[in-house]
Amino acid sequence: MATTKRQDFELELSTSNELTEIKKELGWQFKTLGLWGAALWGLELVDTYVLHQALNAYGIAPGKISGLIGVLTAPFLHGSLYHLAANTVPLMLFSWLIMLRDNREWGLVTAMSMLTTGIGTWLIGSAHSVHIGASGLIFGYFGYMLTIGIFQRKFSSILMSLFIGVTYGSLIFGMIPGFVPFYVSWEGHLMGFLGGVLSAWMVNRSTKGGKRRLLEGGV
Repeated sequence: MATTKRQDFELELSTSNELTEIKKELGWQFKTLGLWGAALWGLELVDTYVLHQALNAYGIAPGKISGLIGVLTAPFLHGSLYHLAANTVPLMLFSWLIMLRDNREWGLVTAMSMLTTGIGTWLIGSAHSVHIGASGLIFGYFGYMLTIGIFQRKFSSILMSLFIGVTYGSLIFGMIPGFVPFYVSWEGHLMGFLGGVLSAWMVNRSTKGGKRRLLEGGV
C-alpha cells in the first residue's frame, strides 16, 4: 500500500514537472515569435513611411561584394506592407511547427536557410537585381518539414512531412522559373529550400537516439 502511494506521488510529481516544462517552452516560443513578428512589422512601417523603402537597397545584390550584406539583412526587409503580410502567416506557422519539435532545430534551420538563401542567391541571381524578403526562410522551413520524414522515418516526422506536402505542396512551383512572376525571387526560394533539406539531413544525423520535444516524444 505504501509503495503504491509513493509510486502514485512520484508519477504525479513527474507529470507536474513535465507540464511545467511544456508551459515554459510554449511561453518562450510565443514570446520569441511575437517579438520577431513585431520587429519585422516595426521595421517595415519605419521603412515605408519614414525612409520610403530606402532600406531595401541593403538586400542581396548578386555578384556585388557589397551585396553580401543581404545575407544577414534580406530576411528582415520587404518591398511593401503587402509583401510582409503575405509572408507573416507562413513564417510564423512554419517556425512554430519546427519549434514544437525542438527549439534548437528551429535555430539550425533558420541559420542554415539564411546562409544558403543569401550566398546561393548572390551566386546565381540575375545581375542588377536586389533580393529581399523572408520567403527564403519560409522555403527553408518548408524544405525541412517536407523532407524530415524521409530522413528520420519516424511516425511523427513522417506525419509532419505528409501534412506539409498536402497543405503547402504547391509551394514547389515557387522554385521553378516561369511559374512565378518576374519580380519574385525563385532563386531565393530554391536556395532556401535546399538549406532546409540540408538541415533535415543534419538533424537526423545529430539526433539519432536523442531526446525529442513536444511533437516527437520519441515516437
